[in-house]
Amino acid sequence: MLDQFLFKKIDNAQLVVFRVFYGLLVSAECYGAIATGWVRRTLVEPEFTFSFIGFEWLQPLPGNGMYIYFAVMGTLGLLIALGYKYRFSALAFAVLWSGVYLMQKTSYNNHYYLLMLLAYIMAFLPANRDASLDAKLHPKLRSQTMYNWVRWIIILQLFIVYTYASVAKLYADWLDFSMIEVLMSHKKDYYLIGDFLQQQWVHKIVAFFGIFFDLLIVPALLWRPTRKTAFVLAIFFHLFNSIVFQIGIFPYLSLAFTVFFFEPQTIRNIFLKTKKIIPETKTIIPKTKKITLTVLGIYFLFQLVLPIRHHFFQDDVLWTEEGHRLSWRMMLRSRGGRITFKAVNIQTKDTTNINLNDYLTKKQQRRVACYPDFIWQFAHHLKKEYAKDGKDIQVFVENKVKINQRPYQQFIDPKVDLANVPWKHFAHNDWILPSPKE
Repeated sequence: MLDQFLFKKIDNAQLVVFRVFYGLLVSAECYGAIATGWVRRTLVEPEFTFSFIGFEWLQPLPGNGMYIYFAVMGTLGLLIALGYKYRFSALAFAVLWSGVYLMQKTSYNNHYYLLMLLAYIMAFLPANRDASLDAKLHPKLRSQTMYNWVRWIIILQLFIVYTYASVAKLYADWLDFSMIEVLMSHKKDYYLIGDFLQQQWVHKIVAFFGIFFDLLIVPALLWRPTRKTAFVLAIFFHLFNSIVFQIGIFPYLSLAFTVFFFEPQTIRNIFLKTKKIIPETKTIIPKTKKITLTVLGIYFLFQLVLPIRHHFFQDDVLWTEEGHRLSWRMMLRSRGGRITFKAVNIQTKDTTNINLNDYLTKKQQRRVACYPDFIWQFAHHLKKEYAKDGKDIQVFVENKVKINQRPYQQFIDPKVDLANVPWKHFAHNDWILPSPKE
């Protein structure tokens, strides 16, 4: 039964059209990152880049290297859209985007993680079999069908993302609308809509609409009677996010995903008018069936388990941040902090108060003030910098953090030498003080 469902051949119009949207959007993202100054601010100007712990070897290229890096990614996006040397272009983009994602987290965004996952998924899907330069140059490659699992791998990935995002919103600060108030307080100066976004009734609508949209959008798009209504709501939701939160291509990428929910004939009629409509054909079980199912099974098991790992760590993820990333916990908290670093020379006992302006950009300083992995990484960076002058140091911090509208509370144990403790990836770091009682 499962074989009949997954390995049924269906029209590939959805995948082909999505490939074009995907390629154009990632190209716009990469070229736009150069044009808006994101590359300069995030990867060129900082003297020290906060990579994911364990990926310190991934550092920005010197000089104009990162501008070239992003220009290459933008060009690869265009090649993906054209379907030219698709496998190479898509996989090269996936690898290069992964490099950007892992080499910096000062501008971390869950959407960047989703794009990394999508980039690898797309690299291995047969998205260049039609309406592509590859198919034109190599006619034997041309096909207007694909296995049904190709469509469902995208749908299942979206279902996981949206469902976890919805469940994560079921906590006090979202349900009492205070988190929405925090998010909207930064939008007061928006032309025309700034005052509108400060209204409490708007906050209530945004809070409940966010929960129910994330929870129901995938089922609603799958069910034909609600599909058109869901599509209209999706347009409103994602355009609202684009205008209010200014999160780049991702609202439009989310809208592009909707092609997988409409009938292939509909997609083919709208976007591929000169192409023949292909009916579903009989099921053909490939020799690679076991490998395909094993890889997909492992991948989706990982996707189901990774976002809930914080439940196995001590204390509340909202406070510790341990297990927050890669978990689809989107727009759930605002953190602020005050921090002082002290370097103590082990030999002479001399103490130096560190001036963060000597090491970090303003945005990096805001992250270092309130995120534990940033604090730990900077402490180890200081140790390395002092070691260049033959000095061995300890690093201690005085740090207070506030979350959302809560008061400042002491966050890091001031007695712990952060420069000489290991980072625990899969357990609680006990130099993070317990979360305050409500």
